Amino acid sequence: MPPQSEQLMDCMGALKDLIVSEPNFAVKAVLGHFFLGYIHPFPDGNGRTSRFLMNFMFLLGGYNWTIVPVTERTAYLDALENASIDNNVVPFAEFIKAIMPA
Repeated sequence: MPPQSEQLMDCMGALKDLIVSEPNFAVKAVLGHFFLGYIHPFPDGNGRTSRFLMNFMFLLGGYNWTIVPVTERTAYLDALENASIDNNVVPFAEFIKAIMPA
C-alpha cells in the first residue's frame, strides 16, 4: 500500500537522498528499485519504472543491463514481497545478483 499523498514528497526526497549518498551503484540499483516500487508514486508503471531506475543505476556503475526473465517472475515478486512484508531486502538483492549477466 502506498503512503498517503501528503507523505509522498517526503518519501521521494528520502529516495533521492539514498541514491545520492550511497557510493555503491549496485546498492543504489537494488535499493532504488525496491524503494521506488514500495512507495508506489505512480498510478501505473511502478514495476517498469523501478526496473528502469535499477538498470540506469547499474549502467552508471559500469554494470550490465539486467532483465527479469518472465520465467523468474514468481521468484522476483516473492523476493519483493519478502522485502516489503518482512523488511528483509537480502533475498531480493540475492535474486537480482543471480540474474545479472556476467
